[in-house]
Amino acid sequence: MEDKRFHSVRLDKDKCRGCTNCLKRCPTEAIRVRGGRAHIIDERCIDCGECIRVCEFHAKYAQTDPLATINRFKYKIALPAPSLYGQFKKLASASQILEGLLRMGFDDVFEVAAGADIVTRAIRERMRNITPDQYPIISSACPAITRLIQVRFPELISHIIDMRQPMEVAAMVAKREFCQKRGVSENEVGCFFITPCAAKMTAIRNPIGQETSAVDGAISMLEIYGLLAGHIKNYPSALNLSRATAYGVGWANNGGEAAAVCPENSMAVDGIENVIHVLEEIENNKLRDLVFFEGAACTGGCVGGPLTFENGYIARNAIRTLIKGADLRHPDEAVKASYLTKYPLQTTKKITPNSVMKLDDDIAEAMRKMEEMEAIEKSLPGYDCGSCGSPTCRTFAEDIVRGHASKMDCIHIMKDQLKIMAQKMVELAKTTRE
Repeated sequence: MEDKRFHSVRLDKDKCRGCTNCLKRCPTEAIRVRGGRAHIIDERCIDCGECIRVCEFHAKYAQTDPLATINRFKYKIALPAPSLYGQFKKLASASQILEGLLRMGFDDVFEVAAGADIVTRAIRERMRNITPDQYPIISSACPAITRLIQVRFPELISHIIDMRQPMEVAAMVAKREFCQKRGVSENEVGCFFITPCAAKMTAIRNPIGQETSAVDGAISMLEIYGLLAGHIKNYPSALNLSRATAYGVGWANNGGEAAAVCPENSMAVDGIENVIHVLEEIENNKLRDLVFFEGAACTGGCVGGPLTFENGYIARNAIRTLIKGADLRHPDEAVKASYLTKYPLQTTKKITPNSVMKLDDDIAEAMRKMEEMEAIEKSLPGYDCGSCGSPTCRTFAEDIVRGHASKMDCIHIMKDQLKIMAQKMVELAKTTRE
């Protein structure tokens, strides 16, 4: 099993009512309901935020850094995700948002969309050295999808592009350029990502592909929205702060990365259940002509993240409108080649499978438990109703084998047992009277 790690997605037990909404929707079957309350299995959770969306009682929430965290550093740099632009209607340019962040107290801003431009060019250069037998290349941009692959599709890990996420690249570039410009130490500078989702917060505290993150914290868009809205002027900014291309800004919407990286023979899929179906097709070698796959856990892409303010469809249209007035050059032309050698853009740590699905480290014992699990599953009704507190009959059988549940937790089995006991009591009563 992997060591326990930080999770942004948390459970407020006082608000939980023990319903099965989150239980049925979790893509990695990481939730159980025991004692009338939900429990999140740490090793299975990928922080996709799906449970946050579906919980009617708001018992699931994402833990991010409070805005006051920026005061830990003498100099503060804001790293706005491109999806932040979609939260404000009728923007004339991204510079309005960037100027608003400066007015809020940040010393500098660096667009993650500009980081996406750098990553776009880096991926395209990297793909020149990738042979067709390694296709399809899977995007590493969405950390929830990467963790999903670690848990459910470990055989596809080798297909994940070994490139850092745009927010990591943005943080590296922003910090170095700021320090060189101001003549200050990097220890005095903090980079803070304005995040649309819980998965990015987790990726900062528990990085994928590198030992440590270049980002110093993540602030929820929900927390920053009201304050930022008060600092945004209704007219175009006099400052030309935006340096990202339309392609980089387009990463906010589903399909934006694929359009920039590999417009031909690529596929972009949003919504984690839809992504799972396509990954199953890739695993079964049914998409042989596919070269590049972009998967987004959230519907619509990052604009549909659980920590966004605006309706995802409205935000997506706002992004489309905004990019019409942005720099239309492709990142191959807009990004200087020196960025590809000046910064460590490739990941340095191997991505490994999450062994949570293993029943035992000993192969013989694991086989025995698997046989026991299959036998138990066959004896269950197969309704997958979730009333036992496990999402499916198969996971219930697994929970029994692992010692976390008993067969009598199934209400259908318990009902049958009660009928048998009731019949025996009737027969016993008749025998006693006679």
